[in-house]
Amino acid sequence: AETHLDIGFWRSVGHSHNGFFTESFLDEVAVALQADPYEFRRRLLAHDARALKVLDTAAEKGDWRKPLPEGHGRGIAFHESFGSLVAEVAEVSVKDGELRVHRVTCAVDCGMAVNPDSIEAQMESAVVYGLTAALRGEITLEGGRVQQSNFHDYELLRMDEMPLIETHIIEGGPPIGGIGEPGTPPIAPAVANAIYAATGRRIRRLPIRNHDLTVG
Repeated sequence: AETHLDIGFWRSVGHSHNGFFTESFLDEVAVALQADPYEFRRRLLAHDARALKVLDTAAEKGDWRKPLPEGHGRGIAFHESFGSLVAEVAEVSVKDGELRVHRVTCAVDCGMAVNPDSIEAQMESAVVYGLTAALRGEITLEGGRVQQSNFHDYELLRMDEMPLIETHIIEGGPPIGGIGEPGTPPIAPAVANAIYAATGRRIRRLPIRNHDLTVG
């Protein structure tokens, strides 16, 4: 689209926002049908054994069926990009309107896993990157100029805010898919869907920090 602003590429490019749109919408559809969001996705992916294995691994390792205390919730998201399939389960809590992402469980099939350590590192960094954007990433304009200038007013996720990240690699065999970007698209919808599970509030616009998450 034509724009009067110079823009650059963002990690996972169009998959970033499209993953958020589609996986958030699917969650809403599941709730409207009174279906479990994970089981609903399983039905839609029944024709694809590879995708099902990724989804099932994330749900199993992410303790999808394990009960959580009040104010906690889990959300799930699945996305395919750059020849790789990734599912993520996010576990969050909301207390007095404050959000905490406690744990992210990733399952990834990028074909032949040449370097498992690199795959794990890429998934972790993709979650950090995507969480930063989902929670507080925002560029605002005033008088035609970008207001943010550096990391003091465009904050990154800090060490004490990092969730526990678990990566489970599924050997899908050749061909080899990408791994630098596919971990980013699922994290924003997984967290937004988890917020709904915890609070009943839907997040349809990012960043999350612009929303009042106070329950009641």
